[in-house]
Amino acid sequence: MLTLHTAELLVAGAGAVPVPGGAVLVEGDRIAGIGPYEELGAARPHARVRRWPGVLTPGLVVHGARELLEETYYPDEAYEAAAVAEAELTEARWGGSARRGTQKLLARGVVAVTGRLTVPAVRTAVARSGLVLLPPVASAAVPASLDPFAGRASAEEAFLGVLEAGAPARFAVFAAPGVAELPALGATACVATVIGGRLLHRRR
Repeated sequence: MLTLHTAELLVAGAGAVPVPGGAVLVEGDRIAGIGPYEELGAARPHARVRRWPGVLTPGLVVHGARELLEETYYPDEAYEAAAVAEAELTEARWGGSARRGTQKLLARGVVAVTGRLTVPAVRTAVARSGLVLLPPVASAAVPASLDPFAGRASAEEAFLGVLEAGAPARFAVFAAPGVAELPALGATACVATVIGGRLLHRRR
């Protein structure tokens, strides 16, 4: 199925010229085309259209999978009102924590995380979430953080790749007038996250 994602502004990658009313055409798990919505829509009139407010960019990457998902516990707020004792943190609990952690990342436009995971339940949670697990990256300047903009001079430094025909369909949309405003607004301004052509987060 063809899906056309369009936003008020499209920024295909770091340093790319912004395209007002730009769009990304997705077929399966790949990008089939990129450009002005009018052109893509006219060429593929039967494509499903998703319209988003703000700026559409490549998805974001964060570092420190182990620190974020195997060393940080995210309690189930509905059932764990009190702090969970370390002795009670079974592998199953860590798997549940990782699922909640990946949801937090997706809600921030994150499509990939770097690092190595050793807990099977956590690895399973990440695989099922759709997030891409990349090899570790040694970077003293960029901390392990749910905030993909932490330690970065600009939002573009958090972009994973470039949006172009044939590339994996991994991108995010933020309720912001442009990329320059993203660090001040924060990644929680994310309204949608797409990985592998699937809409994995949508702000309600």
